[in-house]
Amino acid sequence: MKILINRDVVEGPWGGGNKFVKAFYEFGRENGHKVVNKFEKGIDLVFLQDPRPNELGIGINEAYAYCTMSQNTKLIQRINECDARKNTRHMDKMLNACSKILDHTVFVSNWMKDYHKNLGWQCKSNSIIYNGADLDIFKPRDKIGNGKINIVTHHWSNNFMKGFDFYNELDDFVGDNDDFTFTYIGRDIGSFKNTKVVKPLFGEALGEELGKYDVYISASRYDPGPNHILESLACKIPTYVYSEGGGCIEFAGQEMVYGNFEQMKEILLSKNYTNNEMYPTDWGTCLEQYYDLFKEMVSDKS
Repeated sequence: MKILINRDVVEGPWGGGNKFVKAFYEFGRENGHKVVNKFEKGIDLVFLQDPRPNELGIGINEAYAYCTMSQNTKLIQRINECDARKNTRHMDKMLNACSKILDHTVFVSNWMKDYHKNLGWQCKSNSIIYNGADLDIFKPRDKIGNGKINIVTHHWSNNFMKGFDFYNELDDFVGDNDDFTFTYIGRDIGSFKNTKVVKPLFGEALGEELGKYDVYISASRYDPGPNHILESLACKIPTYVYSEGGGCIEFAGQEMVYGNFEQMKEILLSKNYTNNEMYPTDWGTCLEQYYDLFKEMVSDKS
């Protein structure tokens, strides 16, 4: 197949979507497919990561025009976004407008699918494929071993909806409890007093750092298909998530949910942490599902 994906790879620390894009290119090229980022003759399928054009790729208007002219080119979009995630007011309406011209939609979680279906999603052909994780990088590792319970979270984005109200309370908590530490990996908002902040990491460096901790706390809200949860689960760290976490709950499990900071604190003070039931697939398994879907769609020229 010849596939156009409308985002290029960004090298270095970046958001979770970039990890998917990089894996998509690598898997396709390793398995005999041509993956391109610009229009050329003979494209079988256009795969949209975001309907908006930017310096990393085309938008849906250009993609739809190409597919209309070629007639046999399929138009598919991966949905990993919503207004609730960052408290915006434009994404849901824009994505819904796009949905009426798509041949197929891939949602990154059941939660994400239900969210958009409840808003009137118009594409009738839909599926759900979870992201993978690089299991050679994200895996159990030797712990810090300082006699304390070492808590961690990690985010590329420092949008407040990632849970900084809870992380600020956790910062106060570790200041009052010497047998706990809290480390934040990524871009913070400069509000911590007792928390160790580690600059954004990616690849092997992130896996080595993340795997050292004892407990993972995510306070992210309405997260569509959170890679930070999958990476923590791959490291087999007990991972607790907020009751408004969206896809976080789907990945971590309902039994790993707290509803407020007091419940989070009770979990931490119990020092009796439960392992999550879900273990993520690797990127190869994830991408195989995408390419199998695309082969089926390309073979169906109707």
